[in-house]
Amino acid sequence: MIAPTTYPVVGIQVAATSYAEAAQWSLERAQLGDRAYAVAAANTHVLSHARHDEEFGEAISKFDLICPDGMPLIWSVNAQLEKEERLTDRVYGPTLMLEVFRASENQPRVSHFLLGGQQSTLDKLTEVMSEKFPGAKVVGSYSPPFGTWGEEEHEKMKTLIRESGATFVWVGLGCPKQEGWIGDHLESLPPAVYYGIGAAFAFHTGEVKQAPSIFQRFGMEWLFRLCAEPRRLWKRYFTYNFLFIYYTLKDHIRG
Repeated sequence: MIAPTTYPVVGIQVAATSYAEAAQWSLERAQLGDRAYAVAAANTHVLSHARHDEEFGEAISKFDLICPDGMPLIWSVNAQLEKEERLTDRVYGPTLMLEVFRASENQPRVSHFLLGGQQSTLDKLTEVMSEKFPGAKVVGSYSPPFGTWGEEEHEKMKTLIRESGATFVWVGLGCPKQEGWIGDHLESLPPAVYYGIGAAFAFHTGEVKQAPSIFQRFGMEWLFRLCAEPRRLWKRYFTYNFLFIYYTLKDHIRG
């Protein structure tokens, strides 16, 4: 399958894609099993951080597929498309996870590994996904320790993934840590499709409430989450939402 066409958004190439197309792309890459592929469900935080921070930007540049998870990205991509080609929906990370699990049901040689979060969350998530998608296989999970990791811990995670035989690896370490880890280690990771999936683990297990669809449709999910967790999220949203607007205007002025 040919990769979706990409368009620059604040200097980062974002795919004009859909859930079905992204899930099919993922399934075909997983079945190839030739190398590690990286997928990001990117919002304004991810793209602004990649533009603002050179090291993180280098990690993001190694991703094979960057999906538009955020209405401002949809608006930016659609501004570069003809009316009949415009995207009608974003590719929201937690929903993409469900679509890939659905596409993997009863497929030969494909399985899933869950990386990140607390082990209790991973155990619950394994149960949830097994109930929703009985034809999909979760073959392993691992909750890494908090803090900075040494080379021994990195190798432990790679070994667990390799020994599990997983072809889809869901990395829920939080942004920017998850994208940074995938990008920095991509060349040495076992063959599989790796996703930076953010809060999807907590959403699917019911530990964190998702924004109502009306907030999501109008690009205001960040406001819902900010109201729910103001102390943790205020700096992230105000800083990176401002940077996204700044870089968008700057690029527009430059043509």
